[in-house]
Amino acid sequence: MTSGLAMDDKVALVTGGAGGIGGATARLMVERGARVVIADVRVDEGRSLADDLGGSARFEALDITDEGAWANAVASTLGAYGHLDILVNNAGAFGLGSLENSTRESFERMITVNQIGCFLGMKAAVVPMRDAGGGSIVNTVSAAGLVGNPGLFSYTATKWALRGMTKTAAAELGQYGIRVNAVLPGSIDTEMVRAMKTEGRDAYYATLPVPRQGQAIDVAEMICFLASDNSAYCTGAEFVVDGGLSATANNPPRSQSG
Repeated sequence: MTSGLAMDDKVALVTGGAGGIGGATARLMVERGARVVIADVRVDEGRSLADDLGGSARFEALDITDEGAWANAVASTLGAYGHLDILVNNAGAFGLGSLENSTRESFERMITVNQIGCFLGMKAAVVPMRDAGGGSIVNTVSAAGLVGNPGLFSYTATKWALRGMTKTAAAELGQYGIRVNAVLPGSIDTEMVRAMKTEGRDAYYATLPVPRQGQAIDVAEMICFLASDNSAYCTGAEFVVDGGLSATANNPPRSQSG
């Protein structure tokens, strides 16, 4: 267990927890003493990870756009572990498309997953965290929520919205001892990013202030810090994990300009 950032007796629910950033977060939390509910629509992957992590982890199937499914996931967490201390709203959708080429349906789908899914999660966590005397909510946003991103119109819109949702929730929930923060990853080496197969990315990463692509563990470390009591005086804040990408003049190349 890592000294100084122990999570003993903490109970966390991590969405999108079957792999990528969510999977790395679930694994790191268990290593640091937490009990973790891995929530995802990817049933086989989620169960496999929970089995690998042993008795400190369990899997819960969860479609984050379904309010009833959120109620069931929280109830299952409370039934298994007795309380809920940490919610990591990590699950989300990604999609290419310019303003001109986006449809109403694709725009609304991005809002439904990235914004409404996060809203439902935060709302579902309020009562159990309030009853427990406090907690920590961490929303995975994106460095795309800091700048304009040609070719990512709908995705960027939702990530800017999540920043405002995070700050407002922090202002409202502080009275209950509930902290709400946002983590803004850059381009992280996950299955979603690898699937884009964009030429020129490796050369671009070499130009960043931290000259490499980010790894899931880089983001997991920040999430665990915000979930732990070490960040007790942090709320309504944004923590960027992008190797300096948002500090540079150009975003990385994309596989689709439109």
